[in-house]
Amino acid sequence: MLISDTCTVTYSPAYTIVPTYECFNRCTYCNFRTEPNQNPWMSLSTAQSIFKQLLNQKVCEILILSGEVHPHSPKRQQWFQRIYDLCELALAMGLLPHTNVGPLSFAEMQKLKHVNVSMGLMLEQLTPALLNTVHRHAPSKLPELRLQQLKWAGELQIPFTTGLLLGIGETESDWWETLAAITDLHQRYHHIQEVILQPHSPGTQQTFDAPAFDLYQLPELIAKARQILPPDITIQIPPNLVKDDQWLLACLEAGARDLGGISPKDEVNPDYPHVQEQALREILQPAGWELVARLPIYPQFDHWLSGELPTAVKQWRETLTVISYQSKAT
Repeated sequence: MLISDTCTVTYSPAYTIVPTYECFNRCTYCNFRTEPNQNPWMSLSTAQSIFKQLLNQKVCEILILSGEVHPHSPKRQQWFQRIYDLCELALAMGLLPHTNVGPLSFAEMQKLKHVNVSMGLMLEQLTPALLNTVHRHAPSKLPELRLQQLKWAGELQIPFTTGLLLGIGETESDWWETLAAITDLHQRYHHIQEVILQPHSPGTQQTFDAPAFDLYQLPELIAKARQILPPDITIQIPPNLVKDDQWLLACLEAGARDLGGISPKDEVNPDYPHVQEQALREILQPAGWELVARLPIYPQFDHWLSGELPTAVKQWRETLTVISYQSKAT
Protein backbone atom coordinates (compact mmCIF):
# COMPACT_ATOMS: atom_id res chain seq x y z
CA MET A 1 0.00 0.00 0.00
CA LEU A 2 1.47 3.35 -1.05
CA ILE A 3 0.76 6.75 0.43
CA SER A 4 -0.36 8.09 -2.96
CA ASP A 5 -3.75 6.52 -2.18
CA THR A 6 -4.80 9.69 -0.38
CA CYS A 7 -8.54 9.00 -0.14
CA THR A 8 -8.34 5.57 1.48
CA VAL A 9 -7.67 4.57 5.06
CA THR A 10 -7.65 0.93 6.08
CA TYR A 11 -8.42 -1.17 9.14
CA SER A 12 -8.46 -4.87 9.98
CA PRO A 13 -11.69 -6.51 11.24
CA ALA A 14 -10.05 -8.30 14.15
CA TYR A 15 -10.52 -10.14 17.41
CA THR A 16 -7.85 -10.42 20.11
CA ILE A 17 -7.10 -13.72 21.83
CA VAL A 18 -4.96 -13.62 24.99
CA PRO A 19 -3.41 -17.01 25.89
CA THR A 20 -2.25 -15.54 29.21
CA TYR A 21 -1.93 -12.15 30.85
CA GLU A 22 0.93 -13.30 33.06
CA CYS A 23 4.22 -11.62 32.21
CA PHE A 24 7.69 -11.62 33.72
CA ASN A 25 8.24 -8.00 32.59
CA ARG A 26 7.03 -5.18 34.82
CA CYS A 27 6.84 -2.15 32.55
CA THR A 28 5.54 0.69 34.69
CA TYR A 29 3.15 1.95 31.98
CA CYS A 30 1.53 -1.48 31.47
CA ASN A 31 -2.23 -1.94 31.86
CA PHE A 32 -2.26 -5.52 30.57
CA ARG A 33 -0.16 -7.88 32.68
CA THR A 34 -0.84 -9.99 35.75
CA GLU A 35 1.67 -11.74 37.99
CA PRO A 36 2.68 -15.28 37.01
CA ASN A 37 0.31 -18.01 38.27
CA GLN A 38 -2.48 -15.50 39.00
CA ASN A 39 -4.42 -15.93 35.79
CA PRO A 40 -5.54 -19.15 34.07
CA TRP A 41 -4.36 -19.68 30.51
CA MET A 42 -6.94 -19.72 27.74
CA SER A 43 -7.94 -23.26 26.79
CA LEU A 44 -8.31 -24.41 23.22
CA SER A 45 -11.96 -25.27 23.84
CA THR A 46 -12.65 -21.72 25.00
CA ALA A 47 -10.91 -20.34 21.94
CA GLN A 48 -12.86 -22.66 19.67
CA SER A 49 -16.14 -21.40 21.12
CA ILE A 50 -15.04 -17.81 20.50
CA PHE A 51 -13.94 -18.56 16.94
CA LYS A 52 -17.29 -20.19 16.16
CA GLN A 53 -19.09 -17.02 17.24
CA LEU A 54 -16.86 -14.93 14.97
CA LEU A 55 -17.48 -16.88 11.78
CA ASN A 56 -20.53 -14.84 10.78
CA GLN A 57 -19.20 -11.49 12.01
CA LYS A 58 -16.88 -10.60 9.10
CA VAL A 59 -13.85 -10.92 11.40
CA CYS A 60 -10.78 -11.97 9.43
CA GLU A 61 -7.85 -11.41 11.81
CA ILE A 62 -7.15 -13.25 15.04
CA LEU A 63 -4.55 -11.27 16.95
CA ILE A 64 -2.73 -13.59 19.35
CA LEU A 65 -1.49 -11.20 22.05
CA SER A 66 0.17 -12.66 25.13
CA GLY A 67 2.06 -11.83 28.25
CA GLU A 68 5.60 -13.15 28.19
CA VAL A 69 6.92 -16.28 29.87
CA HIS A 70 10.66 -16.13 30.60
CA PRO A 71 12.78 -17.92 27.95
CA HIS A 72 14.31 -20.12 30.67
CA SER A 73 11.07 -20.84 32.51
CA PRO A 74 9.99 -24.51 32.68
CA LYS A 75 6.62 -23.27 31.33
CA ARG A 76 8.12 -21.70 28.20
CA GLN A 77 7.55 -24.71 25.92
CA GLN A 78 3.97 -25.14 27.15
CA TRP A 79 3.35 -21.42 26.59
CA PHE A 80 4.76 -21.51 23.08
CA GLN A 81 2.80 -24.66 22.22
CA ARG A 82 -0.44 -23.00 23.38
CA ILE A 83 0.25 -20.04 21.09
CA TYR A 84 1.03 -22.35 18.18
CA ASP A 85 -2.10 -24.43 18.80
CA LEU A 86 -4.30 -21.32 18.95
CA CYS A 87 -2.91 -20.14 15.62
CA GLU A 88 -3.42 -23.57 14.09
CA LEU A 89 -6.99 -23.71 15.40
CA ALA A 90 -7.83 -20.24 14.08
CA LEU A 91 -6.43 -21.13 10.69
CA ALA A 92 -8.35 -24.43 10.58
CA MET A 93 -11.55 -22.49 11.24
CA GLY A 94 -10.94 -20.11 8.37
CA LEU A 95 -9.47 -17.18 10.31
CA LEU A 96 -6.11 -15.48 9.75
CA PRO A 97 -3.68 -15.44 12.72
CA HIS A 98 -1.29 -12.60 13.49
CA THR A 99 0.95 -13.20 16.53
CA ASN A 100 2.51 -10.57 18.81
CA VAL A 101 3.77 -12.21 22.01
CA GLY A 102 7.10 -10.57 22.77
CA PRO A 103 10.61 -11.66 21.74
CA LEU A 104 10.88 -15.19 20.40
CA SER A 105 13.80 -17.40 19.49
CA PHE A 106 14.68 -17.84 15.83
CA ALA A 107 13.32 -21.40 15.98
CA GLU A 108 10.05 -20.22 17.55
CA MET A 109 9.57 -17.59 14.86
CA GLN A 110 10.36 -20.16 12.18
CA LYS A 111 7.66 -22.50 13.51
CA LEU A 112 5.04 -19.77 13.89
CA LYS A 113 5.63 -18.63 10.30
CA HIS A 114 3.76 -21.75 9.15
CA VAL A 115 0.56 -20.83 11.05
CA ASN A 116 0.61 -17.02 10.79
CA VAL A 117 0.03 -14.73 7.84
CA SER A 118 2.01 -12.01 9.63
CA MET A 119 3.59 -11.25 12.99
CA GLY A 120 4.57 -8.23 15.03
CA LEU A 121 6.59 -6.75 17.87
CA MET A 122 6.74 -3.15 19.05
CA LEU A 123 10.24 -1.71 19.24
CA GLU A 124 8.77 1.01 21.49
CA GLN A 125 12.03 3.00 21.64
CA LEU A 126 15.63 2.00 21.01
CA THR A 127 17.16 4.30 23.61
CA PRO A 128 18.79 2.32 26.47
CA ALA A 129 17.96 5.19 28.86
CA LEU A 130 14.50 3.66 29.44
CA LEU A 131 16.17 0.60 31.04
CA ASN A 132 16.77 2.87 34.03
CA THR A 133 13.16 4.08 34.19
CA VAL A 134 10.01 2.50 32.72
CA HIS A 135 11.86 -0.68 31.65
CA ARG A 136 13.93 -1.09 34.81
CA HIS A 137 12.14 -4.39 35.59
CA ALA A 138 11.52 -5.48 31.99
CA PRO A 139 14.37 -7.74 30.82
CA SER A 140 12.86 -8.39 27.39
CA LYS A 141 12.76 -4.67 26.56
CA LEU A 142 16.47 -4.63 25.73
CA PRO A 143 16.64 -2.61 22.48
CA GLU A 144 19.09 -4.98 20.80
CA LEU A 145 16.87 -7.97 21.64
CA ARG A 146 13.82 -6.43 20.03
CA LEU A 147 15.74 -5.16 17.03
CA GLN A 148 17.00 -8.71 16.55
CA GLN A 149 13.39 -9.84 16.11
CA LEU A 150 12.92 -7.50 13.17
CA LYS A 151 16.11 -8.82 11.58
CA TRP A 152 15.04 -12.44 12.03
CA ALA A 153 11.60 -11.66 10.64
CA GLY A 154 13.29 -10.32 7.54
CA GLU A 155 15.53 -13.35 7.20
CA LEU A 156 12.51 -15.64 7.57
CA GLN A 157 10.38 -13.56 5.16
CA ILE A 158 7.66 -12.90 7.74
CA PRO A 159 5.45 -9.87 6.98
CA PHE A 160 5.95 -7.76 10.09
CA THR A 161 4.38 -4.92 12.06
CA THR A 162 6.35 -2.87 14.54
CA GLY A 163 6.02 0.55 16.13
CA LEU A 164 6.90 3.22 18.63
CA LEU A 165 5.34 3.92 22.02
CA LEU A 166 5.33 7.68 22.45
CA GLY A 167 5.61 9.62 25.68
CA ILE A 168 7.35 7.12 28.00
CA GLY A 169 10.40 9.26 28.70
CA GLU A 170 12.13 9.31 25.33
CA THR A 171 13.31 12.34 23.36
CA GLU A 172 12.47 13.50 19.84
CA SER A 173 15.87 12.33 18.64
CA ASP A 174 14.99 8.87 19.99
CA TRP A 175 11.96 8.82 17.66
CA TRP A 176 14.07 9.53 14.61
CA GLU A 177 16.73 7.00 15.64
CA THR A 178 14.12 4.25 16.07
CA LEU A 179 12.43 5.07 12.77
CA ALA A 180 15.82 5.12 11.01
CA ALA A 181 16.63 1.65 12.42
CA ILE A 182 13.32 0.31 11.09
CA THR A 183 14.06 1.88 7.72
CA ASP A 184 17.52 0.32 7.59
CA LEU A 185 16.20 -3.19 8.23
CA HIS A 186 13.32 -2.78 5.79
CA GLN A 187 15.68 -1.66 3.05
CA ARG A 188 17.62 -4.90 3.59
CA TYR A 189 14.65 -7.30 3.79
CA HIS A 190 11.54 -5.39 2.55
CA HIS A 191 9.33 -7.04 5.19
CA ILE A 192 7.82 -4.27 7.33
CA GLN A 193 4.12 -3.80 6.59
CA GLU A 194 3.25 -1.14 9.14
CA VAL A 195 4.75 1.10 11.77
CA ILE A 196 2.38 1.97 14.62
CA LEU A 197 2.73 5.35 16.29
CA GLN A 198 1.04 4.71 19.63
CA PRO A 199 0.65 7.59 22.08
CA HIS A 200 1.01 6.72 25.77
CA SER A 201 -2.48 6.87 27.26
CA PRO A 202 -2.61 6.49 31.06
CA GLY A 203 -4.65 3.59 32.39
CA THR A 204 -5.95 2.53 35.77
CA GLN A 205 -3.45 -0.29 36.32
CA GLN A 206 -0.14 1.38 35.55
CA THR A 207 2.31 2.81 38.12
CA PHE A 208 3.99 5.18 35.65
CA ASP A 209 3.07 8.67 36.81
CA ALA A 210 3.13 10.68 33.61
CA PRO A 211 0.55 12.49 31.50
CA ALA A 212 -0.78 11.25 28.19
CA PHE A 213 1.32 11.93 25.13
CA ASP A 214 0.48 15.37 23.72
CA LEU A 215 -1.70 14.47 20.74
CA TYR A 216 -1.13 17.89 19.20
CA GLN A 217 2.42 16.73 18.43
CA LEU A 218 1.18 13.68 16.56
CA PRO A 219 0.47 15.09 13.06
CA GLU A 220 3.90 16.72 12.88
CA LEU A 221 5.53 13.51 14.12
CA ILE A 222 3.64 11.51 11.50
CA ALA A 223 4.75 13.88 8.75
CA LYS A 224 8.39 13.53 9.79
CA ALA A 225 8.02 9.74 10.11
CA ARG A 226 6.59 9.68 6.60
CA GLN A 227 9.77 11.37 5.36
CA ILE A 228 12.02 8.86 7.15
CA LEU A 229 10.17 5.63 6.40
CA PRO A 230 10.09 4.08 2.91
CA PRO A 231 6.81 4.73 1.06
CA ASP A 232 5.81 1.04 1.07
CA ILE A 233 5.58 1.02 4.89
CA THR A 234 2.15 2.13 6.09
CA ILE A 235 1.87 4.34 9.17
CA GLN A 236 -0.80 3.15 11.60
CA ILE A 237 -2.44 5.10 14.42
CA PRO A 238 -4.95 3.76 16.98
CA PRO A 239 -8.13 5.85 16.69
CA ASN A 240 -9.30 5.04 20.21
CA LEU A 241 -6.22 6.86 21.55
CA VAL A 242 -6.83 9.95 19.40
CA LYS A 243 -10.05 11.19 20.92
CA ASP A 244 -10.39 14.45 19.00
CA ASP A 245 -12.07 13.69 15.65
CA GLN A 246 -10.48 16.66 13.93
CA TRP A 247 -7.07 15.66 15.21
CA LEU A 248 -7.61 12.13 13.93
CA LEU A 249 -8.29 13.60 10.50
CA ALA A 250 -5.18 15.77 10.85
CA CYS A 251 -3.14 12.61 11.48
CA LEU A 252 -4.46 11.13 8.23
CA GLU A 253 -3.67 14.29 6.32
CA ALA A 254 -0.14 14.11 7.76
CA GLY A 255 0.41 10.63 6.31
CA ALA A 256 -1.17 7.96 8.51
CA ARG A 257 -3.15 5.50 6.39
CA ASP A 258 -4.20 2.65 8.69
CA LEU A 259 -6.25 2.42 11.89
CA GLY A 260 -5.13 -1.06 12.96
CA GLY A 261 -7.23 -3.92 14.19
CA ILE A 262 -10.73 -2.88 15.25
CA SER A 263 -12.00 -5.41 17.79
CA PRO A 264 -14.45 -5.38 20.71
CA LYS A 265 -11.70 -4.56 23.25
CA ASP A 266 -8.27 -2.97 23.17
CA GLU A 267 -6.44 -5.40 25.45
CA VAL A 268 -3.34 -3.21 25.72
CA ASN A 269 -5.36 -0.07 26.55
CA PRO A 270 -8.51 -1.47 28.18
CA ASP A 271 -9.54 1.95 29.49
CA TYR A 272 -9.95 3.20 25.91
CA PRO A 273 -12.73 1.36 24.01
CA HIS A 274 -12.17 0.85 20.31
CA VAL A 275 -14.07 3.15 17.97
CA GLN A 276 -16.16 0.74 15.91
CA GLU A 277 -16.44 0.65 12.14
CA GLN A 278 -19.68 2.62 11.68
CA ALA A 279 -18.58 5.39 14.05
CA LEU A 280 -15.29 5.67 12.17
CA ARG A 281 -17.12 5.95 8.85
CA GLU A 282 -19.21 8.79 10.24
CA ILE A 283 -16.00 10.65 11.13
CA LEU A 284 -14.09 9.88 7.94
CA GLN A 285 -16.62 10.04 5.10
CA PRO A 286 -17.62 13.73 5.49
CA ALA A 287 -13.92 14.58 5.24
CA GLY A 288 -13.51 12.60 2.02
CA TRP A 289 -11.90 9.45 3.45
CA GLU A 290 -13.06 5.96 2.50
CA LEU A 291 -12.68 3.32 5.22
CA VAL A 292 -11.64 0.00 3.68
CA ALA A 293 -11.24 -3.37 5.41
CA ARG A 294 -7.93 -5.16 4.87
CA LEU A 295 -6.34 -8.46 5.83
CA PRO A 296 -3.50 -8.78 8.38
CA ILE A 297 -1.17 -9.42 5.42
CA TYR A 298 -0.70 -6.89 2.63
CA PRO A 299 -0.94 -8.23 -0.96
CA GLN A 300 2.74 -7.65 -1.78
CA PHE A 301 3.67 -10.33 0.76
CA ASP A 302 1.30 -13.09 -0.39
CA HIS A 303 4.07 -14.89 -2.27
CA TRP A 304 5.94 -15.46 1.02
CA LEU A 305 3.18 -17.74 2.31
CA SER A 306 3.21 -21.54 2.13
CA GLY A 307 1.11 -24.54 3.14
CA GLU A 308 -2.54 -23.73 3.88
CA LEU A 309 -1.94 -20.00 4.20
CA PRO A 310 -2.16 -18.91 0.54
CA THR A 311 -5.57 -20.55 0.08
CA ALA A 312 -6.93 -18.99 3.27
CA VAL A 313 -5.68 -15.54 2.27
CA LYS A 314 -7.05 -15.83 -1.27
CA GLN A 315 -10.50 -16.76 0.07
CA TRP A 316 -10.49 -13.78 2.41
CA ARG A 317 -9.38 -11.39 -0.31
CA GLU A 318 -12.35 -12.51 -2.39
CA THR A 319 -14.68 -12.19 0.61
CA LEU A 320 -13.53 -8.66 1.46
CA THR A 321 -13.99 -7.65 -2.19
CA VAL A 322 -17.63 -8.80 -2.03
CA ILE A 323 -18.21 -7.10 1.33
CA SER A 324 -16.69 -3.86 0.04
CA TYR A 325 -18.87 -3.97 -3.09
CA GLN A 326 -22.02 -4.58 -1.01
CA SER A 327 -21.11 -1.76 1.35
CA LYS A 328 -20.74 0.69 -1.54
CA ALA A 329 -23.99 -0.52 -3.11
CA THR A 330 -25.94 0.29 0.05
